[in-house]
Amino acid sequence: MLAGGSSSGIGRSGSRRPRFPRIPLTHPSSSSTQPNSSSSAPACTAFDLAYFQAYSDIGIHEEMLKDRVRMETYQDAISRYRHLIEGKIVMDVGSGTGILAIFCAQAGAKKVYAVEASDIAEKAKEIVRANNLAEKVIVLHQRVEDVEISGKVDVIISEWMGYMLVYESMLSSVIFARDKWLKRGGLILPSHATLYMAPVTNSIKYEQCVDFWNNVYGIDMSAMVQLARQCAFEEPSVETIQGENVLTWPFVVKSVNCYTVVAQELECISAEYRFSSMMDAPLHGFAFWFDVEFNGPAITPVQGSHYPLQSSLLDLSTNESANETTNDSNRQRKIKSNETIVLSTAPEDAPTHWQQTLLYFYYPTEVKKDQIIEGSIKLSQNRENARFINILLKCSCGGNTLVKESVLR
Repeated sequence: MLAGGSSSGIGRSGSRRPRFPRIPLTHPSSSSTQPNSSSSAPACTAFDLAYFQAYSDIGIHEEMLKDRVRMETYQDAISRYRHLIEGKIVMDVGSGTGILAIFCAQAGAKKVYAVEASDIAEKAKEIVRANNLAEKVIVLHQRVEDVEISGKVDVIISEWMGYMLVYESMLSSVIFARDKWLKRGGLILPSHATLYMAPVTNSIKYEQCVDFWNNVYGIDMSAMVQLARQCAFEEPSVETIQGENVLTWPFVVKSVNCYTVVAQELECISAEYRFSSMMDAPLHGFAFWFDVEFNGPAITPVQGSHYPLQSSLLDLSTNESANETTNDSNRQRKIKSNETIVLSTAPEDAPTHWQQTLLYFYYPTEVKKDQIIEGSIKLSQNRENARFINILLKCSCGGNTLVKESVLR
């Protein structure tokens, strides 16, 4: 779902989120690619137009609506904060088919602005009318940066998360809406987000993509191996892995407080990591995933228990209490307290359409139990298209230094 921002088109692997730019001839709303009257609103670029066009595809919305984890978590959050929504003004940023706006109206919202820049907004209007909510839900077929409404809103709700959390750069549109329209003390759903990474082993992937070529129906096709390796592992892959593929506890790459984050923070995210492997296994690459929390206004993140996380430059093997936690039989489950609603895309949790984002090395490296895996990660917005992510990963392990540069596009 989308509401605006600064650049274009996306998607990977088996998922239907848009991948390749398709430039439309006309703007979905009022027309031009010039900045609007607000000096702080970014211009609508050709990349934006392609992004909006991609989200006019019904398949993308069908996939998101069929993601029960996604939908039921948002329903739970709206129910939890019904007392802050009832009788209030709500803005749904990137409303898509309008389902979250409708949920809010059903929860008693006085008025809901459903902001959607893609042509699917026209279908959202029909859906709203079919559910007899036209007086409550106002579908605005515009970028949120171009919207003009009378007065402030009490609540902003949005499903802005992309692969690796920040892919698509839609959070900047939520920030824009927050700064321009949200009342002081208002509610933002979700309120907090965390991007994680961890080293992984996945021999099956290499067998399917590389080793396959060594013997194809009894024919030696090993001449294809180098090309296959490049094609399979050059770019990030969006796929589903299991908890047993993960070699260590995850590391927090970035924590986001949606009440206070500024867009500049998202332009370049960097961190240094240090892991201690929990097993003997080949290191094939790194997995990235995220979770978001639905906390009330002015509540700090992480009220519930989370992973026993490795912080920057912290090695769990030096922490006795952490080792005790590691031995707990429930260590692979994220614990959610009664105080926090969490939407998780972690490998050990129920699968979602986001899956996990994998960054594979061309060649695996053998690691031993308790061996240190350390290095740095840098995620930066692509200069040409800010919705793409430039990735620079550096890794040292067992005397080997690995560097992986890629683009999530």
